[in-house]
Amino acid sequence: MKKEDIKVVIAIDSFKGSISSKDAAIAIERGILNYSKDKVLIEKVIVADGGEGTVEAIVENTKGKYEYVEVSNPFGKKRKAKIGILKGEIAVLEMAEAAGINLIKLDDLNPYKTTTYGVGEMIKIVLNMGIKKIYIGLGGSATNDGGAGMLNALGVKFYDKYKNEFIPTPEKLRNLESIDYSELDKRLKDIDIHILSDVNNILCGMNGASYIYGPQKGATKKDIVVLDEILRKYSEILDEKLGVKFADKPGSGAGGGIGYAFLSLCNGKFNQGIDEILKMIEFEKIISDADLIITGEGRIDNQSINGKTPIGIAKISKKYEKSVIAIVGSSSKELDLIYQNGIDLVLDIINEPMNLDEAINNVKQLLEFTGEKAIRAYMLRK
Repeated sequence: MKKEDIKVVIAIDSFKGSISSKDAAIAIERGILNYSKDKVLIEKVIVADGGEGTVEAIVENTKGKYEYVEVSNPFGKKRKAKIGILKGEIAVLEMAEAAGINLIKLDDLNPYKTTTYGVGEMIKIVLNMGIKKIYIGLGGSATNDGGAGMLNALGVKFYDKYKNEFIPTPEKLRNLESIDYSELDKRLKDIDIHILSDVNNILCGMNGASYIYGPQKGATKKDIVVLDEILRKYSEILDEKLGVKFADKPGSGAGGGIGYAFLSLCNGKFNQGIDEILKMIEFEKIISDADLIITGEGRIDNQSINGKTPIGIAKISKKYEKSVIAIVGSSSKELDLIYQNGIDLVLDIINEPMNLDEAINNVKQLLEFTGEKAIRAYMLRK
């Protein structure tokens, strides 16, 4: 790298339902190269915060490998799920590969019938591989079963008042009377499970899984009340047996309540998704000789300071006094907290009036256009 050259690191999260982290970075790179092909060096880094793209972000940046395993989808049908394996002893999983909302048609969303059983199957598969550490992202779930399906796959049994065992979808959990975890897979005691999430919600109540995330999974206002009560009854039975109120712990409401299952019976440890991933991929080394960091995601607002990718990247970048530009699908009018947390400039990709479908269909061109704007804005300081 010549002294007069500029190094740009592009580390942008996926735009949910629109473009992956990898493809977004490629589009922005094209825009930068439209400005200059000679004096700008570009390094692209796939990133995620525990949501979609988590497996790809970690595997691609750590030279891991992919495996494809057969598991159940949210309705119990078999599918191939992608998992990551690092150094033969660490597994990287995404809940959404088995229980994701992306696996269901919008018209088929039904939080009473969906299950996390396939997540438990993924965990059993990696346990059979001899894995000693698991990282799992909880973003993008279609479920609201409190992780009961996952626990069922791992050996926990659920009974109604007549002592009949049943498969614990929320619909069936209405009849829950007792839980037997004596046959829970013993190997779980010997591994570390790290949960990658930016969600701090508890399991039940107005700030719980059903009220906050139920609507995006197909729940009506009436459903939310019912689903919350189902999770309350389920957690009261299990918490009483365990002697700890895991349902009140931060993160228990993540992933439709699967956070509760990890905390209560799987000894899971919560990590801020973006912070842990950036540590794993040694992001500080990547940006050490960079001049400009370009990050972003589908939408940014003042709530993004709570564990979203652009802020995680900005905080590290500012340790080294780097300039940071966020390229986003949309932003709120108030961004004061964003600018206070390390972002120097926010650029929306929308350059003229258009509807959401038009924006999604043209996202690559819009990112390319905004990538050129970003480098031109940075060069104004030269």
